[in-house]
Amino acid sequence: MSDPDVILVDDDEDIRLSLGQTLELAGHDVLAFARADRAVERIGPDFAGLVVSDIKMPGMDGLQFLDAVLELDMTIPVVMITGHGDVPLAVEALRKGAFDFIEKPFAKDRLLSAVERGLAHRRMILELRELRETTPQAGPLEGLILGQSPPIVELRRKVETIAQSDIDVLIVGETGTGKDHVARAIHRLGEQRQGGPFVTINLNALPEAQIETELFGYVSGAFPGAARSRIGRLEHGRGGTIFLDEIGSVPPPLQAKLLRVIEDRAVVPLGASDPVPLDARFIASSRAPLEPLVASGDFRDDLLYRIAPVTIRLPALSDRPEDLPRLFQRFVSDAARRFKKTEPAITPAQLIRLGDRTWGGNMRELRSAAELFVLGLENDGLAETASGQSLPERMDRIERDIIAATLAAQNGSVKKTYEALGLSRKTLYDKMQKYGLRRERFSN
Repeated sequence: MSDPDVILVDDDEDIRLSLGQTLELAGHDVLAFARADRAVERIGPDFAGLVVSDIKMPGMDGLQFLDAVLELDMTIPVVMITGHGDVPLAVEALRKGAFDFIEKPFAKDRLLSAVERGLAHRRMILELRELRETTPQAGPLEGLILGQSPPIVELRRKVETIAQSDIDVLIVGETGTGKDHVARAIHRLGEQRQGGPFVTINLNALPEAQIETELFGYVSGAFPGAARSRIGRLEHGRGGTIFLDEIGSVPPPLQAKLLRVIEDRAVVPLGASDPVPLDARFIASSRAPLEPLVASGDFRDDLLYRIAPVTIRLPALSDRPEDLPRLFQRFVSDAARRFKKTEPAITPAQLIRLGDRTWGGNMRELRSAAELFVLGLENDGLAETASGQSLPERMDRIERDIIAATLAAQNGSVKKTYEALGLSRKTLYDKMQKYGLRRERFSN
């Protein structure tokens, strides 16, 4: 007897028989149980299939069953079935680690779609697990996710596993930790999406008055002044990956529409009646955990659990100080090539002093410090202690270094620099003149 690819659990015999028949007609080998505790006995860490379970059941209920399955193997996909009034329980199941939930009544295609996606996800997980057990890791991600510390090695493993499925991902990390790089790595390594577009949408940068038209697009005549149709940014991601950067900044009135897009994998332009299929993977990012925004009512809990079936938390640079010397040397080499300058020698004392800085801007700040070093400009991370200087002199030096670092990070763009620093254009020009900073030294 072959192993089933779907284990079905529902205490209602009629529903159990109906769902089992639907799955079997679609070609699945189904093993059905009326009791969750009996189903647990049939599941092990090598189970290659997927679990479909009702939430409300006598004895061991769906949430308890979910905990038991994930304790055996946290990568087993579990699809939960819920009644209309039990959506909060389903959201709790997603928070705990369920793969998906389906609300009754549902079309059979909705169930079959969730099962197919879950089985594909499980297949990739097991293939990668076997590959790592039989062959040494070749490190294809080392050029995309930099560092050799244990948190980064584990991050690369996680990214490689996640990339082979088509599951949506939430990336949480401080400014400058490389959320965009991780998102691109997932896209490039995923066989299903790597040939499609990678569309980045910085939600924090879109004007609130225009965000809806920018995301969804519109058809001709949708509103006064809409003379021609316009494709929204979401639609540009069809067939590929859509990276929703800073998703926590989406205004509450728009969150419901974004939730519908992610659920349906389709977008309805303003003024249109028919949805446009997206067939896209969604990767979202946030500088901080979104749970506090949910608690304050500023972010929908159902949107959070939809975008975060998997959450990747990026370590801050301060959490992996052993990576500092290697990263700095790498960034110095990159900057020297970019600025067409001879790569300067780095002394051991300078590398040691890297650890004296907090690096609140993480990788972005470290890269800027390396660029300043290549350009021959002092910066607070590598310069010798400024003994004998007055407080105003030291403050001037720090201000100069911040402006120089920002100019380097913005490729010499004065506009982007004064916007990033919160200065007026005139104030920035005055300070650049005071400190002898010329934009040409920072541009490609």
